[in-house]
Amino acid sequence: MLIKINNINPQMRLVRKVVEVLKRDGIVAYPTDTFYGIGCDIMNKKAIEKIYKLKQRNKNKPFSFICSGLKNISDYAKVSNYAYKTMKRLLPGPYTFVLEGSKLVPKIMLTKRKTAGIRVPDNSICQTIVEELGNPIITTSATMPDGTLFHNPSLIHDYFLSRIDIVIDGGPVPAKPSSVISLINDYPDVIRKGMGDVSIFE
Repeated sequence: MLIKINNINPQMRLVRKVVEVLKRDGIVAYPTDTFYGIGCDIMNKKAIEKIYKLKQRNKNKPFSFICSGLKNISDYAKVSNYAYKTMKRLLPGPYTFVLEGSKLVPKIMLTKRKTAGIRVPDNSICQTIVEELGNPIITTSATMPDGTLFHNPSLIHDYFLSRIDIVIDGGPVPAKPSSVISLINDYPDVIRKGMGDVSIFE
């Protein structure tokens, strides 16, 4: 199902429709401030398994997830004063921060070192979905098997068909990856340079 949601003022009746699907083990494709993501409720093991299958991804490589804001991040990760100040400056924005996960995070979403990649995209559609759902959602890029990013939600819909329950058309996105920065032990480490200025960490 392809549905169009306004990326400035998301229509709540459509957001609730998406949330209902997520609560029933569903998978959705949605816009972020970097690319179109594929996700599910972080607390839904059955749906997480489906995404691993869809992406043909090794279970040892956890997905990142989206929180609705800094307050929400502190529920799911250990946030020091330094990490808080750093994220406050840059979020919402095109960054993935690697932090130590809290006990709330399902084991399947943590690396062997108990870390997790966390995002707060500057996109009101995915932020509103997370707020309405009450849990973070997984984020992984909507790509073809060769890694090519989909620019267009209708192409995502045509390619995945029934394997994704809802594809949200939220307009154009840059289709570039986020910058990934580890803040473990208050030592900033730029793991990937993507969108978003990382010069403050260099």
